[in-house]
Amino acid sequence: MLGKQGAMSSSTGVVISISDMLEVVPPEILRYLIIRTKPEKHIQFDPRQPLLNLVDEYERLRAQFRENDPSLGDFQKRVYELSRATGICQSEVPFKQMVTIYQVARGDFDQILKIVKRSGFLTDDKKCIKELADNVSKWLELYAPPFAKFSVKEKVPVQAATLSELQRAFLSAFAALIEAKGEISGEEYHMLVYSAKEMGSELNRLIAEKLNTSAPQVDPKELFKAIYISLLGQSSGPKAGWFLSSFDKEFLVKRFEEASAYSPEKYA
Repeated sequence: MLGKQGAMSSSTGVVISISDMLEVVPPEILRYLIIRTKPEKHIQFDPRQPLLNLVDEYERLRAQFRENDPSLGDFQKRVYELSRATGICQSEVPFKQMVTIYQVARGDFDQILKIVKRSGFLTDDKKCIKELADNVSKWLELYAPPFAKFSVKEKVPVQAATLSELQRAFLSAFAALIEAKGEISGEEYHMLVYSAKEMGSELNRLIAEKLNTSAPQVDPKELFKAIYISLLGQSSGPKAGWFLSSFDKEFLVKRFEEASAYSPEKYA
């Protein structure tokens, strides 16, 4: 079904060969796209942002199938079953998470494996992980929209000079809190940031101490912005939980401490 022959068209009308598509998308995703499309319809494939939506759709279906979700109909089950094939590598790492991992690791496969393991995935099948990383590399090179790309700065970005007092207090408190904890998952990082708005939470209390106030009013959006500025030099970035769990905790502690005290003169 997924041989080297045949072609589809992109949303811009450009014909894309299946072999070209397989450079940027895992084979099971391509099978899913073909199988879910009615036979009488021409298959359109947009390898830019819509590819991410397609992958999300497939990965949700995979999760529902594995969990025996009662809401999953017979047709959807059959589509998923046909999308799989023996002999095809299928990494457990979500495509979008690999987009983050690949860029944090700067494409270094040894670093990719370390981050994949740190993120809670098995690394026994390196071949499958390598194939997914290669798909992501090609997608980033050829089709990824600007918002999906980022570069981790080697030093505290100059944009850290724009951080507010609240953001600086948060980064310092956040660094102290994560340093004291053990391994932290992506979901735990995400929830920890949100806990800052809860009066009485450990993070809220630490921020209050650093600001010398009793009840700081905290907007989590401003805190996430501080994280991205500290690491990327921009106010937005990939999904924060996946993003933070891709780094060594020691790196994050050091970077956030430095960013909280940043001044252009100090780091000139």
